[in-house]
Amino acid sequence: MTVFRIVRTTSLPVAEAWRRLTDWPAHAAQVPLTRITVVTEGPSAVGTLLVARTGVGPARFDDPMEIVRWEPPEAGRPGHCRLEKRGRVVLGWAEIEVRESPSGAVVTWTEELRLRGLPEAAGPVLARAGRRVFGRAVDGLLGGGPQSPAR
Repeated sequence: MTVFRIVRTTSLPVAEAWRRLTDWPAHAAQVPLTRITVVTEGPSAVGTLLVARTGVGPARFDDPMEIVRWEPPEAGRPGHCRLEKRGRVVLGWAEIEVRESPSGAVVTWTEELRLRGLPEAAGPVLARAGRRVFGRAVDGLLGGGPQSPAR
């Protein structure tokens, strides 16, 4: 099991940061060699199914996910989203929290990432790679470089 966390501050209002981070197809523009399909019609909610397809040609795999918690920010309450990864290759979960800060919003992305067949000893390398890939994705979705370091 590999858990990593990314924290970013942004001058964006909470609602806009939330909208950008939960625009699932937009994630594909931030993660190389990845396309994201929202399988379930309608707005995101508990039960929404997503599939991230990563790779090229025969060297590709699907990362199916389901939203199991969906609480958009409102009335000063932080927004929370939890995705459970249900694939044959990628397992784990991801949680996104967006809360108000004096200058805009603070985003916390926490993820447990497991790759089937990868030994537990590879966890630190997987965590570093996850922080780099998902940190860049969060930065791109928010519209700029990080304003606070990844943790």
